[in-house]
Amino acid sequence: MPRLLLCGTLAVYALFGDAPEARQQPVFRGAGEVVRVFVTVTDGDGRLVTTLAPGDFTVRDEGKPQPITVFDNSPQPIRLIVMLDVSGSMQGNLPLLRAAAGQLIARLRPDDGARIGTFGHEIAISPEFTRDARALGSALPEAIAEDAPTPLWSAVDKALDAFGPREEARHVILVLSDGKDSGPIGFRQRYVSQGEVIDRARKDDVMVYAVGMRSRPSRPMQPGIGPGGLQAMLTADLPEPGLARVAQETGGGYTEIRFGQDLGAAFARVADELHSQYLLGFAPPKRDGKVHSLDVRVSQRGLEPRARRSYVAPK
Repeated sequence: MPRLLLCGTLAVYALFGDAPEARQQPVFRGAGEVVRVFVTVTDGDGRLVTTLAPGDFTVRDEGKPQPITVFDNSPQPIRLIVMLDVSGSMQGNLPLLRAAAGQLIARLRPDDGARIGTFGHEIAISPEFTRDARALGSALPEAIAEDAPTPLWSAVDKALDAFGPREEARHVILVLSDGKDSGPIGFRQRYVSQGEVIDRARKDDVMVYAVGMRSRPSRPMQPGIGPGGLQAMLTADLPEPGLARVAQETGGGYTEIRFGQDLGAAFARVADELHSQYLLGFAPPKRDGKVHSLDVRVSQRGLEPRARRSYVAPK
């Protein structure tokens, strides 16, 4: 379980206003390990809400309310790994993919860092975290092989490995895919399941965002024989259904892009969310090394909080 050591007094910004005079600096005191929970709050129209105070939140651990000892709604630094599907079915989406990634890169803040990864015939991730647009742009795919598979869960698993030692910055994965997991690449690569990805993300405190989109292969797919073949053709271009669950469990968001919708706007929305979240912290009531359920609520009606649903308590 990630640890956050708080010594002495931790001063954090609580509220944002349009002018610097509107900001307040409540002081929280804490020591020892703190469970960090990043929360996105939206209204009924899906707009981000960034003006709530600590008293507007309730955090429950295994159903029991916990005192909030850390509160911060100023933008937090992120370490973001963007994993892009370059399977054969993504050939028609390559220009959209490159343009959308460019919009995301442009929204990185000075204290953010990102890496670009791709998965198809192989899984590759750029060597270091940076916000340099030229370096990140050079890692974007130039072409897509027509016969490339979709090793989706293996790619997310490798991205989890790529963060390295835990640090104060949030660890976030954004994965874009238009297909269903095709399993390991070759016989030497181990099988990774959706459940294993959720377990690892929970243990390592990694937030996963996912964008699913319909396939646009270079050649139209022909229906198989019988009703089953027709059904397979109708669903073949749909994204992996497990992406939504991984995002929900880890506190990220899931968006499905349909034909004609703006992929760049979806990527930009992820960046906006990551810079508009609340950081809540509480002392773990038990140090049992077990998985604990989390439930975050807000007191104002009509608002929807989104946060990870569980964490692993320290031992």
